[in-house]
Amino acid sequence: MSATEDFLTSQEEQEIIAAIIKAESNTSGEIRVHLEEKLYKDAHERALEVFHILQMHQTKLSNGVLFYVAVQSKTFVIYGDQGIHKKVPLDFWNNTKDTVISYFKKKEYKKGLIAGILEAGIQLQEYFPISKDDVNELPNEISRS
Repeated sequence: MSATEDFLTSQEEQEIIAAIIKAESNTSGEIRVHLEEKLYKDAHERALEVFHILQMHQTKLSNGVLFYVAVQSKTFVIYGDQGIHKKVPLDFWNNTKDTVISYFKKKEYKKGLIAGILEAGIQLQEYFPISKDDVNELPNEISRS
């Protein structure tokens, strides 16, 4: 089994997907999780590449958020689209990232991702509240490469 397959159980993945659905229920923001085994370049550069591969840059309000994890490299990045960065303070993702990392240090990966996703949903709600005609623009499942 690969490191990304061992990282989360099927049940844990379903719980993370449920957290994405819950987080997106109050915001037009779109949240995705991507797992990769190893990182072969700068983490932020790779997260940006994955962001584009997953077509997250094509949301109507440019408000996609990627939780990128390189499992064996023990690397984690939260990447938010341009629409978010135009509205939020520079340190917007710091608390969310710190929350996720605190769980990761205890090897509680599911709890870390769920806590981060739910926190991101709350934060996005302030800047991108849900509208009655909101459409889920991106799949909620966890992607891998």
